[in-house]
Amino acid sequence: MVIAAPASGAGKTTFATGLMAALRHGGTTVAGFKVGPDYIDPGYHALATGRPGRNLDPVLVGEQRIAPLAAYGAAGAQIAVVEGVMGLFDGRTGTAGYGSTAHIAALLGAPVLLVVDVRGQGRSLAALLHGFRSFDPGTRIGAVVLNKVGSARHEQVCRQACDEVCLPVLGALRRDDALAVPSRHLGLVTAAEHATAVQVVRRWADAVAAQVDLDAVTSLAAPAHAVPPWKPDAEVVAVTGKPVVAVAAGPAFTFGYPEHAELLAAAGAEVVGFDPLRDESLPSGTAGLVLPGGFPEYHTGALSANAALRAEIASLAQRGAPVHAECGGLMYLCRSVDGAPMCGVLDAEAAMTANLVLGYRDAVALRGSVLHPAGARVSGHEFHRTTVTPRAGDPAWAWNGAKPEGFVQGAVHASFLHTHPVAHPASVARFVASCVKG
Repeated sequence: MVIAAPASGAGKTTFATGLMAALRHGGTTVAGFKVGPDYIDPGYHALATGRPGRNLDPVLVGEQRIAPLAAYGAAGAQIAVVEGVMGLFDGRTGTAGYGSTAHIAALLGAPVLLVVDVRGQGRSLAALLHGFRSFDPGTRIGAVVLNKVGSARHEQVCRQACDEVCLPVLGALRRDDALAVPSRHLGLVTAAEHATAVQVVRRWADAVAAQVDLDAVTSLAAPAHAVPPWKPDAEVVAVTGKPVVAVAAGPAFTFGYPEHAELLAAAGAEVVGFDPLRDESLPSGTAGLVLPGGFPEYHTGALSANAALRAEIASLAQRGAPVHAECGGLMYLCRSVDGAPMCGVLDAEAAMTANLVLGYRDAVALRGSVLHPAGARVSGHEFHRTTVTPRAGDPAWAWNGAKPEGFVQGAVHASFLHTHPVAHPASVARFVASCVKG
């Protein structure tokens, strides 16, 4: 089933994550998914379900892969809960809702449970629901959850409004400041950084269990499509030699897709995680390095203080080992971030700004690298408030309306562009093969 809302900020993450956890606490095996390129919400989904939180994004991977990826991620689960993005019909700018929550619901044949922030609303809620239900007959809104209800009387008025348009109400969550999670410039504080994230998810679960009819919610879910699941070992051919690929993790580097590590392993790599905040050396035998995105700008002191690891990463890159860095990983490879010394692999400095860079990009690889041949085309996503100057090395990407972006320097590929490896499994195989050659 799909959890959606009329707009951002309605409480989708609180409700969807709380629902996942409440169902799990009741003995149901739950698979959690997030629509779009969001890396933060899946971290909370993982805490709630005890399984990897996964993304469903047709812009990045193609709509033909959505149902197979859902089947793969939901293997062994009794129910899959998909948290939507923004408003129900909001997709890629300039399209008729491509990549929207409604688009995903249609691809999965799933009903929509609409979470509505009812603050300041009474009977007008009926008009809002009528508009959303009639806007696209192909989107099946099956029921409503009222969020941020002010009182018993307010709840009664909103339930009556839903009755007018014949939409059942499966729960009503009262306003509760204790359910809030700190936010910052790119969304919620990540689960890996939130010291009490487990307790937060438990509070969400308790609220949902107490105020929502869980049996009615599960009854709303539709049977899953009978499609062959996506399989990582069917996408790549394993190399011999089992090269060790070190993947940065921990609080500073949380922006990665679980399918990336699964594809690396399927391509023949031994995938070993490490935490640049705490580990003073790379995993033994490291032949290649993956530095995903995250929030290094909030951990500059600890990252900079780990001088031994920074020096080892610089030495690894200097020896020609393949390095794949995205966004936060790119920043970590620079000489500094906001003046704090970093790895110095790239002769450039990263600095935070007030300007948000956000959006999907259709990019072309300007030159061959350990990831892509020259001319390869990818769909990616940018989401940052950082500049890197001056340019160091040859640019990695070009797209319309922008200067060439990223860096290719020897066997280093570093860029602000986030890509989904499921759409480009050949790039993963190419990277692992380069680790063997190295």
